[in-house]
Amino acid sequence: MSKRHVVIIAMGLLASASALAQAETTGQSGPKANSSSGTVPATANPAHAAAPKAAAAASTAESRSAAALALTHEPTYDEGTAQRIKDAALSYSDLAVRGGWPTIPADAKFALGVQGPNDDLLRKRLILSGDLASDKASGAYDQDLADGVKRFQARHGLAPTGLMTPRTLAAMNVPVQKRIRQLEASLERLENTNFSFGQRYVVVNIPAAYAEAVENDVVVRRYRVIVGKTEKPSPTLTAQITGVVLNPTWTVPSSIAKTEISAHMRKDPTYLSRMHMEVLDAHDNPIDPHSVDWSGTRTPNFTVRQQNGSFNALGAVKIDMPNSYSVYMHDTNQRNLFSDDYRFDSHGCSRVDNVRDLAAWLLKDQPKWTRAAIDAEIATGQHQDVAMARKVPVAWIYLTAWMTKDQTIQFRNDVYNQDEQLLEATAEEAAFFSNAGNHPLTAHMAQ
Repeated sequence: MSKRHVVIIAMGLLASASALAQAETTGQSGPKANSSSGTVPATANPAHAAAPKAAAAASTAESRSAAALALTHEPTYDEGTAQRIKDAALSYSDLAVRGGWPTIPADAKFALGVQGPNDDLLRKRLILSGDLASDKASGAYDQDLADGVKRFQARHGLAPTGLMTPRTLAAMNVPVQKRIRQLEASLERLENTNFSFGQRYVVVNIPAAYAEAVENDVVVRRYRVIVGKTEKPSPTLTAQITGVVLNPTWTVPSSIAKTEISAHMRKDPTYLSRMHMEVLDAHDNPIDPHSVDWSGTRTPNFTVRQQNGSFNALGAVKIDMPNSYSVYMHDTNQRNLFSDDYRFDSHGCSRVDNVRDLAAWLLKDQPKWTRAAIDAEIATGQHQDVAMARKVPVAWIYLTAWMTKDQTIQFRNDVYNQDEQLLEATAEEAAFFSNAGNHPLTAHMAQ
């Protein structure tokens, strides 16, 4: 961890009655930033704001993306995110000094309209995190308390039902010290990210499994995404979106060809033909699949490519964003997966719900490519590469904790277990430089 981070956290731990601490108790953390758009009302005090409504059954790509956008128009990542995370870390550090929040018993029962022995404890928990107004400290599980639970759920990526589900209870019982570590790790990552924000840009926050299209500092589109499995994590990166491919073919990565495709072919020699795939040599010439060694013991010296069509793994749209990881954003022929809350199921790329809408937004500067024109071109079944008239920056980030401009502090699960790994590494680095100051040969490194 860098020296300035140590100072940040130390200041928070020494503070006993700071303004930031007072702000956290009421759901704030520092002065409210003005939104650049008057169409998005900012809430200075979440404890007094209307609770988010539980989304209606989202059965289509359009309804799912509309429900996601309705949650908030505040970007997850903008030029002020790092400073706001520092503010949140100070606030939570002060809260830790004052004892943090109480633990809710694992067997606690809550029911709307019914007085329970743990209702006041739940109220205290929500008041301390700014999800419930301080004048609601006692009483049965009424609508005010349910609304406080909804606010908490929305901040933690849970369905805002107002019911104390097992996942909600587990999130409430995460100690404040762990939340501070999440903020520290997220800050560390951002300070090592070099991203050129533009008037328009795209962000994928991997732990949240959402993509945001940001324009003039406001989220104008938000989509559910499916990102990498825990064993095949999506990378963090910054790049430029350079084009949109309609009816794309899919060139299977060699790692997948070596393992998964080879395994299928050993069991079923007709697999490639059934999946509309062909085997190509180094010059893109077709070769007989039966002449290939499918043992999976060697790196393939061939390419497997899937033809475009409704069966294609990339679906109808691919978004080109050249990068060293060879990953991209795309459609899928398994769109039912977007209905799941757990969306960590890819090989590293990002599958985007309602991706045609994102494509239309990316190409909005090119009048020829309206949403209707995109749909019509896809309907022809013909492969079409559409170059961007103006490239759009894109960042894939890994934030398990952040604060938006309306002072809402958000947390998500550390799905790839990267927070603790990063903090352990930075702690070792800090210890090294601390010890280096006592050694005559390395003293200059600690200065």
